[in-house]
Amino acid sequence: MNNPIRIGIVTVSDRASLGVYQDLGGPAISKLLHEILSCNFEIIAKIIPDEQPLIESTLKELCDVDKCCLVVTTGGTGPAKRDVTPEATEAVCDKILDGFGEQMRAISLKIVPTAILSRQIAGIRGSTLIINLPGKPSAIRDCLLAVFPAIPYCIDLIDGPFLTTHENIVLAFRPKNK
Repeated sequence: MNNPIRIGIVTVSDRASLGVYQDLGGPAISKLLHEILSCNFEIIAKIIPDEQPLIESTLKELCDVDKCCLVVTTGGTGPAKRDVTPEATEAVCDKILDGFGEQMRAISLKIVPTAILSRQIAGIRGSTLIINLPGKPSAIRDCLLAVFPAIPYCIDLIDGPFLTTHENIVLAFRPKNK
């Protein structure tokens, strides 16, 4: 594959997009990806408001135009009226992968009882895996570490690039060849 490995990071936040406060979620995802991945990759980061049409168009652009193999969102996954990231993700995906959200909530519930309010989902659009994460940096770390062992193989299955990990941080699971 001649294309560089690209990973999209989308911070969904009205206030961060306006500069009212600093985006902490996007940088937390970027830092963690650099800890986890041992392959070369580039990040395409966006900060956008909680507007479903804009979230949808941003996800489509990262998947279809920028050819990211993985897009990770942060924010907009709670029960508040303006939290619409899961709806936008579902609208642009061909398939929803329920296990990602289930695993992230299970891990988070061990830490905080309000994790049950989280609505993160994950899905596939073409050859891209899209994963919604919460907005809090510590929750981002817990959730992404919980699901990352399955991410490289998922990307293999959708004809994406071969992702490698620092095995002392995350051991990527791939079935043994038959």
